[in-house]
Amino acid sequence: MKVGIIGCGAIANIITGSIAPENNGIEIAYFFDKDVERAENLASLAGGVAVLNFDDMLNDVDLVLECASPDSVKKYAPIILKKGIDMITMSIGAFMDKDFYNEVLKIARENNAKIHLPSGAVVGLDGIKAVAKFGLKEINLVTRKSPRSLGKNIDIEEVLFEGKASEAVKQFPLNINVAATISMACNRDIDVKIIVDPKVDRNVHEITAKGDFGEFKTTTMNFPCEANPKTSMLAALSAIRLLKSFNETISVGM
Repeated sequence: MKVGIIGCGAIANIITGSIAPENNGIEIAYFFDKDVERAENLASLAGGVAVLNFDDMLNDVDLVLECASPDSVKKYAPIILKKGIDMITMSIGAFMDKDFYNEVLKIARENNAKIHLPSGAVVGLDGIKAVAKFGLKEINLVTRKSPRSLGKNIDIEEVLFEGKASEAVKQFPLNINVAATISMACNRDIDVKIIVDPKVDRNVHEITAKGDFGEFKTTTMNFPCEANPKTSMLAALSAIRLLKSFNETISVGM
């Protein structure tokens, strides 16, 4: 499987460094970024090609991996899907825009293309998906991050946001993809609280779900990426796992 990447920052670097074609048949071949030098640097490390024109990769890839931003998803996803090319999207917050979601869903179906959304920086999505239509009555997310990861300079704990996921991703488009991921998994606009906490050095996500099935709670305490503290290391690892699963004969927990 030949892959092209949009966005050559921290996540793309981790993914590229962890995928070996000889082990799993995945070749990350093309790199595109609005910062051309960044694309060229990563392409050089990976033995791939940096493209100046995004369209140049589309005639030679089986899948496009987006690691850039919600705006990039909205700009490039329709182009990719119209070509019948599958994609993996890291900036899942883009799909909280219902009009855009319906647009790309229609395009993907018409062109026999698939959109894959990794589990990202949280655990427990398999359970959420399992109970989503079987008596799930309440689900919420509390995210706790350091001032550095949220671009704040404060020395006391502060609630930055409390409301629905759809609004959270508008106010924090590069910080709260997890809210969109959970919302997509259970097909509802979940309740979200975002706390900036100078006492933590990890990105902490606590999910609580209740319903006819019972109750479960997960807490994920992620180390942030060194190159980009807004991003959790687990987000990149989930994309690596998803990529490798495409060539597995037996898949567990998908």
